[in-house]
Amino acid sequence: MGKLLNTTASNTKIRKSQLSKLAIAIDEKVQIRIASLSLMPNIRLCPSQDIAACKDPCLFTSGRGVFPSVAKSRASKTEWFESDRDGFLSQLKKEMHNFIRTCKKQQVKPVFRLNTISDVQWENLLDLEGEFGEAFFYDYTKLGKRLHKPMPSNYHLIFSYSKRDSYKRQVKLALCTDVPIAVVGRGPMPDFFLGRPCIDGDKSDIFNVQSGRTVVWLKAKGRAIGTDGDDFVVDMTQRIPTVVVSEVRDMEQGATA
Repeated sequence: MGKLLNTTASNTKIRKSQLSKLAIAIDEKVQIRIASLSLMPNIRLCPSQDIAACKDPCLFTSGRGVFPSVAKSRASKTEWFESDRDGFLSQLKKEMHNFIRTCKKQQVKPVFRLNTISDVQWENLLDLEGEFGEAFFYDYTKLGKRLHKPMPSNYHLIFSYSKRDSYKRQVKLALCTDVPIAVVGRGPMPDFFLGRPCIDGDKSDIFNVQSGRTVVWLKAKGRAIGTDGDDFVVDMTQRIPTVVVSEVRDMEQGATA
């Protein structure tokens, strides 16, 4: 088994984010370097993939996931994670400490994204705030309950939106927080969505995860560009890119139901 962490920023979005700076305190910014972990998400590692309808357009066919060698590597890591959790975590922690030491030598801030396409609750498996308190962690999640429990101060989440009916409860939980909500969209970005201002999410996840009560608008890519009739990708090609009123009204009614 090869290395678990990718420290070369081969993922396009991670590479863009690595070029940005990390605001770790008011008026303080530092250069960063990102290490990421890509597991092949199954129903246990990403339990909302079916109810959010993101399994096909995003998790398996976007980015480098279309390459057989990449898919095979991700599947092997997932098999190890599930068959030998202690061994997997031991190797992961070893690589994380090595990465932090390298970042110290390079005088950059170590940043980890451990859920590149999975939704593992790492706050339950690793001592992020203690053992790895020097690092900054960020991830996307489709688990609304995670946003309502105490999280390590150095672990920051972005919620991933879907308009599927079976997923509405998760969206309601997210809307009750100040956590940014990521929306994958086709067509022009609206000014507002779900009652929140939209920002261009394709520039830097480091900025996105610290943007507060916003909608992080992500342009549909790969197979998601041409997917019709799904609930994960919001189609704006037939709509006026201003305030999207219907989604706000639907969520408000749902929140009071």
